[in-house]
Amino acid sequence: MTDFVRELGPAELDGWDAGAVDVPGGHVLQSRAWAEHRAARGWRPRFLEAGGLRAVALERSWPLIGGASAYIARGPVGTGEPWTGDGTGRATGEALAAIAAHLGRRGVDVLAADPEVAADDGGYRDVLGAAGFHAIPEIQPSRHRTALPLAGADEAAVLDGIAKATRQRIRRAERDGTRVLRWDAGTSPLEAAERADADEPAGDALARFYTALRATGDRRGFDFAGPEEFVAWWRRALAAGHLVYLEARAADDGGLLGGLVLYRHGRRLSTAHSADVAETRRLHPGTMHLLRWRAIQLALAEGRAEMDLGGVDVEGARREPQPGEPTYGLYEHKRSFGARWVALAGAQERIARPWRYRTGRVTSRLARQLRGGPR
Repeated sequence: MTDFVRELGPAELDGWDAGAVDVPGGHVLQSRAWAEHRAARGWRPRFLEAGGLRAVALERSWPLIGGASAYIARGPVGTGEPWTGDGTGRATGEALAAIAAHLGRRGVDVLAADPEVAADDGGYRDVLGAAGFHAIPEIQPSRHRTALPLAGADEAAVLDGIAKATRQRIRRAERDGTRVLRWDAGTSPLEAAERADADEPAGDALARFYTALRATGDRRGFDFAGPEEFVAWWRRALAAGHLVYLEARAADDGGLLGGLVLYRHGRRLSTAHSADVAETRRLHPGTMHLLRWRAIQLALAEGRAEMDLGGVDVEGARREPQPGEPTYGLYEHKRSFGARWVALAGAQERIARPWRYRTGRVTSRLARQLRGGPR
């Protein structure tokens, strides 16, 4: 099992993203850009291969006592799309178990990971259970997601599958002259979304979107890190070609109506963040409908097999929202595009040395308090 895991050095990373981001099942949070972003925030990235899968493990030492914790965000990846139930969950579990043992021998006391594996994948659960993993609360905002299959579809067929009321709102926004601008390092043609790269620096547009996102979070009771965390990452991901930002503007004064941050990875385009300006909803009720349709059009133009519309989990329940619950309206909005619910297995953790794990959590909390808050 020792030889099952290999750690790659800097000279071996030129093709990393091709095997960790661009492959079926790949994810932006396994990219070199994400590793560099987290390294700037004090984490040590390890680039690992195990049984043909790749994983960026982000490691951080405990203050004062030695040892470390590690997190693999949305990985390991690289053998297919485990959420489809195609039998790749066991391979993911075996790679994760081997990586946990590998890191444990190198002083990592606890490893957390949340690869996107189908919730009912028994092979994955069996492997992790035997390796000493257990379920933990989610690290990402949502465990599950909603997805619109696009393989073999054309734009007319996809539009026809969208609910009538949603199509009407899309058309209303188009008639009102709502402009959708696109910041994107990629070259995919999409005339319906004007390229805005030359009109305004991406950093300014992303900072404006962060303000709208923060306001949305405040309304819904969500907590967000500061712009130095979000905007810095978005800019890095945009430069690497992993991120697309779509922004809707009013026809009359060019004011911001809403925005959509998308990840480009695997065979899909994924919704990472969305926000609109609440004060404009009455006059522009179709803003988010138009933005999501433009995202779907982009995914089709790039030949993607799926448009991932993101999560709508009920806090604490981690299941499909029900009528009357806070996220049910958003769920219905995404379902109106033809999206289906994709249930995932959720975050897992393996503790190699419980005593140092417990002590390390205490020293880390004290260190954050001394620094004046979380990083």
